[in-house]
Amino acid sequence: MEFQSQIKAIADKISNLKDKIETEESTKHAFVLPFINALGYDAFNPTEVVPEFTADLGLKKGEKVDYAIFQNNTPILIVECKNWKETLDNHNSQLFRYFHTTKTRFALLTNGIQYRFYTDLEQPNKMDEKPFLEFDITKIKDNEIHEISKFHKSNFDVDKIVNNASALKYTKEIKKCIAEELMVPTHDFVKLFANRVYSGRLTEKVMEEFTEIVQKAFNQTVSEKVNDRLNAALNKEAEKQQLDTIEVKEEECKIVTTDEELDGYRIVVAILRRKLPVNRIVYRDTQSYFGILLDNNNRKPLCRLHLNAGTKYIGLIDKDKNETREVIQSVDDIYQFEEVLLNTVDFYID
Repeated sequence: MEFQSQIKAIADKISNLKDKIETEESTKHAFVLPFINALGYDAFNPTEVVPEFTADLGLKKGEKVDYAIFQNNTPILIVECKNWKETLDNHNSQLFRYFHTTKTRFALLTNGIQYRFYTDLEQPNKMDEKPFLEFDITKIKDNEIHEISKFHKSNFDVDKIVNNASALKYTKEIKKCIAEELMVPTHDFVKLFANRVYSGRLTEKVMEEFTEIVQKAFNQTVSEKVNDRLNAALNKEAEKQQLDTIEVKEEECKIVTTDEELDGYRIVVAILRRKLPVNRIVYRDTQSYFGILLDNNNRKPLCRLHLNAGTKYIGLIDKDKNETREVIQSVDDIYQFEEVLLNTVDFYID
C-alpha cells in the first residue's frame, strides 16, 4: 500500500506542476527521479543510479543514456527521458541502440507522464519494437501499479519479470486488436463468423451485410456481459441486505418488553418531564438492557434499566456517556436517583 500511495502522490504532483515545467532537465528532476526513488533506488547514490550512463556504440563514442539503475554492480534498467510535452513515438530507436550495448534486459522510455518498458522477447539482446508495459501515470490503474512494483528494488527478479512480460505484451496487443475489430471489423474477422453461420456463397453483398451483423452482435455481447456482471453485483448486494434485514428481525423477535420495564420507563418520564416534554423521552428495548433515550437518539442515553436478571440495576450515565450501575430492589427505587437523572438531561440541553 505504501508503494501505491507513492505512485499516486507522484501522479498528483505531475497534475499540479506540469504546466510550470518547461525543459527536459526539469522533467527529469520533477517527475522521473521521484519515480525512480519510489522504486526503492537512491537517485543520489551513484552505485545505484548512474546519470548520463555511457553506452558507446562500436566506433561511435560518447553515446549516453539519461540513467542506468544498477544492482550488484550490474545495470538492470536503462532510462531515456524526454520533455513531458514530447511524444515518445519517435524516440524508441535511440533507446534501441543503447539497449544493444548494455547488459541490461530492460529499458524504459518516458517523458515523466507516459512510461514504456521494453525487453528482448523476440531476439536476445535486441530490444523489441513494442513495449511490454505501457501506462500514463496520471491515469494509473491498480493492476498497472502491481506490474510496476515488480521493478522495485526489494522485488526485482529478472526471470520473473521476463516470463510475465510476454503475457503482458501479447495480451495488450490482442486487446488492441479486439477493440479495433469492434470499431471496424476486418474482412477476415467477418468471414470467420459468417462461415460458421451462413451456408451460402459469401458474395460482396453478403459480406457487407455480415459486417454490420458481426459488429452489432459483438457490441451486444459486450453490453450483455457488462449488464450480467452489474446485475450479479446488484443481486449480491440485495441478498446481503435481505440477510441483514432477516437478522435484525430475528433479533427483534427475541426482545420481549416486560410490564416491569414499562413501569420503570413511566417512573423515569415522571421524573424527567420537569425538564423535558414527554414526547422527547423515548425507550428502546434491546436484548441486554432497556434503554431510555433523549429524542430517540442512541448518542443521547438518559439511563438504562437492567431488570431481567436475578439482580436488578439502573444504569446511570455521566457526562462522558459512561454507565454506572446501581442495584435496585424494584422499579420504585428509581425515585432515589431523581437528582442524577435530572442532571443527565443537562449534559445534552447545555
